[in-house]
Amino acid sequence: MIHVAVSACVLGDNVRFDGGHKRSAFVDVHLSKHFKLMPICPEVGMGMPVPRPPIRVTQSGDAHKLTDSRDVQIDHTEKLNDFYQGQVSKISKIDGYIFAAKSPTCGIERIKVYDEQGGLIHRKGMGLFVQHLVKDFPHLPIEEDGRLNDQGLRESFITRVYVHQHFRHDVQQREEYKARDLVEFHSKHKLLVMAYSPQMYRELGRLVARSGSHHHLPTLFNEYLGLLMKALSKPTNRKKHTNVLMHIQGYFKKVLDKQDKQELSLQIDKYRRGYLPLMAPVALLQHHLNHFPNDYLSQQVYLQPYPEELGLRA
Repeated sequence: MIHVAVSACVLGDNVRFDGGHKRSAFVDVHLSKHFKLMPICPEVGMGMPVPRPPIRVTQSGDAHKLTDSRDVQIDHTEKLNDFYQGQVSKISKIDGYIFAAKSPTCGIERIKVYDEQGGLIHRKGMGLFVQHLVKDFPHLPIEEDGRLNDQGLRESFITRVYVHQHFRHDVQQREEYKARDLVEFHSKHKLLVMAYSPQMYRELGRLVARSGSHHHLPTLFNEYLGLLMKALSKPTNRKKHTNVLMHIQGYFKKVLDKQDKQELSLQIDKYRRGYLPLMAPVALLQHHLNHFPNDYLSQQVYLQPYPEELGLRA
């Protein structure tokens, strides 16, 4: 099962500074059916009590520190750093991380940063635990709990988690790096990438074309993963999906009769106009694929990038 780390308070653990939690039903109930969720609370993990005095991100020169909100001399930075180092081995084996928003340790964005006199410098900071993680694991899919309420962001994150797991298993964790493993992986994910970013689709294709003659494949593979995660990091839309659906439709133009062609075109157009969910034309394409097998289409992750039970295409 895919392992995903989650801020413990998002799973309902009473570990916040005020003794409460910020449980996400979607994460705790729905995602727990598909992922092995691993609760982590940096603040409790580094030895702070529950409840506890609030802490903040303080800028000292070019560096950021984790300090008490009322007394900047109470510095928790070293304990936070030690706790993070103890989690590195665990983080290296996961395929996603869901963080609690607005946390001085776990917030991904819009975290308040103060100067050493207590004045607010800006609201564009990042939690210190997250800062360490994105430096050491820049391609790991991460998201904040609240942003998962957005359908597009939710689908993008879950897609990245599954693709990241596929890449680690099928490309990076082999006994040795082989160009053909990357070529095969890319071939399976072509239409999925196209549905998110046609531009990145072309860039990834050019990168894969260099793999046969590249002198250091681990570097190229890492570059590929970075571009891939970037391509999938922003929500896609109906226009891009429609282009992919019509691309797949082209594979059936010589085998479907007139009535089936019209039905398929109508389904795709209804999806384009917002009258049907994506699952409707995809299900019809899968139906035709069962009757008219095609090796290339059968291996395309796009047709089922994650379990249908998640309901992201419904």
